[in-house]
Amino acid sequence: MRKSFTAMLTAAALMLSVGTPAMAEGERFVLISHAPDSDSWWNTIKNAIEVAGDQMDVTVEYRNPPTGDLADMARIVEQAIASNPDGIILTIADFDVLSGPVADAVDQGIPVITINSGTQAQSEAMGALLHVGQPEYTAGFEAGKRAKAAGVTSFLCVNHYITNPASVERCKGFADAIGADVGASMIDSGQDPAEIKNKVIAYLAANPDTGAVLTLGPTSAHPTLAALEAESLSGEIFFGTFDLSGEIADAIKADTIAFAIDQQPYLQGYMPVIILTNLVRYGVLPSGHMNSGPGFITKDSLSFVEKYAGVYR
Repeated sequence: MRKSFTAMLTAAALMLSVGTPAMAEGERFVLISHAPDSDSWWNTIKNAIEVAGDQMDVTVEYRNPPTGDLADMARIVEQAIASNPDGIILTIADFDVLSGPVADAVDQGIPVITINSGTQAQSEAMGALLHVGQPEYTAGFEAGKRAKAAGVTSFLCVNHYITNPASVERCKGFADAIGADVGASMIDSGQDPAEIKNKVIAYLAANPDTGAVLTLGPTSAHPTLAALEAESLSGEIFFGTFDLSGEIADAIKADTIAFAIDQQPYLQGYMPVIILTNLVRYGVLPSGHMNSGPGFITKDSLSFVEKYAGVYR
């Protein structure tokens, strides 16, 4: 039976007091995301945990539901708990679905850090140590403020993962900032590129006065770029997106996309591994949550980060 988390910290403190290393190197952590296999955005986080694992001499396993099914994600969390890791890192894709399995991990003395999706309050309610991510509503609201300054009063939010509540928060924040109705402005695009393109074209045809488009990552941004090109709207409609890719960077340079909202996913993968390793070995822990975003990448700031798009940014 795993010793309690409090006992673990106490033991670490006692060993440190006599100058003995708290634990040998080689700990094992598991990072569990909600992302389907098709979502290339997570490659940056995979790169981050590889770098952090090498630097700290720990093993970090990446696990995810292949199709993005959240019930499957909950089962993966339970399987990870049964494997008795030294720590778990996971996204709060759905608080109601995941809170039970996370509580089981905490009860068994496994330290948990949440990342990416969800809120700091949800992380605390689950019993996690801290949350590393961006406040999604705030990110959407700040993006909407930029659009409002450009005169935008209506928009289309292309939501490719509508079952994830955090994605809806992004759309809602943008809608509130410009004074729009999120329900009438958001489509469930799915994740098939051809389907996304066709749904965007259909929405804009039915709503020709749409002032802006917001996409929630490369999965929806790339087909939306194709849709605007097909309708001769590239550069004619205000376009903001979350996250970065090579194609998004090119569109920013071409003035087709106004900005990419940068949540710095590298930090979401890297920092939890560093924090958990130091916690398990030495009993030290930051005192609060960590906001990795939002930042905004524009044409003026793109030159430094574009060569790392999809790798470290």
